[in-house]
Amino acid sequence: MSPKQAFWNPDERRLRAGWRIGLQLLVFAVILGALTGLSKLLGPGFGTALLIWPLYLVAVFGSVHLLARKVDHRPFADLGFHLSASWWRDLGFGLFLGAFMISGMFFTERAAGWVTAPGPGVTDLGLPLGLAALIKLVEWIAVGASEELVFRGYQLRNLAEGLASKRSSRRRNLWLAALVSSLLFGLGHLANRHATGVSTLNIVLGGLLLSLPILLTGELAISIGLHISWNLFEGTVYGFPVSGAAPKTHLITIRQTGTDVWTGGDFGPEAGLVCVLWMLIAAGLLVTWVKARRSLPEPLPAPR
Repeated sequence: MSPKQAFWNPDERRLRAGWRIGLQLLVFAVILGALTGLSKLLGPGFGTALLIWPLYLVAVFGSVHLLARKVDHRPFADLGFHLSASWWRDLGFGLFLGAFMISGMFFTERAAGWVTAPGPGVTDLGLPLGLAALIKLVEWIAVGASEELVFRGYQLRNLAEGLASKRSSRRRNLWLAALVSSLLFGLGHLANRHATGVSTLNIVLGGLLLSLPILLTGELAISIGLHISWNLFEGTVYGFPVSGAAPKTHLITIRQTGTDVWTGGDFGPEAGLVCVLWMLIAAGLLVTWVKARRSLPEPLPAPR
């Protein structure tokens, strides 16, 4: 292999998969850095949030759209956005599934006596609580849709293509890519406050759960809906820490007791065994939904 071929695939006439992923991550890091700097410059408040999160969503989707067309040589829709009535129904199911899963965690811990709700909700945005919660919804939509596009929509396909060999099937490559992507997703949260080995393992499992819809349907609808409502109900509705970050706007004020191995402690439910139980339940419901509505599709489309 010539030095040029280490970067360039002459058969596909594009960068090799590893370099495509590296370029996308670099662009993503630049977007995060720029918006973090802008947020600090503007200062805290609901005005900053209403500006930053839509900008984040537009910047991520715009950059990935450009990379898909110009670097990957594939239609943006092939990243999981073949919009149709079925796509929007799947999005609605994903929203329901996240709410159901987190509510299940809350009521399981409450039944066990590990969580109580002694007080009303609070917010630091200087707004009525309902309006503050709507602003948080904007944030979670931007975070959920962007992270699913980056980690599942873009990276999953490119990882699968990079792992391809003459002896492996495209479907096997996709499942292996989901595992690798989920490992990276878990390690990416290792620097979070209060992170533990259990929290890292659980986030890897969460990455697999979020990958499952695209492996079964070829689309991002369920993954996006699940990610949005997972964060929304975990932090903004029930007031649990979200991956180590304590929410400052929540509709319910809770107090947790019980052992950290079950509840997740200061990291939040994602570091507890209760979360594992409800992720398994959610996976079962997800598979049931997909099987009831469609047959397993062919492997994800190749670049065009």
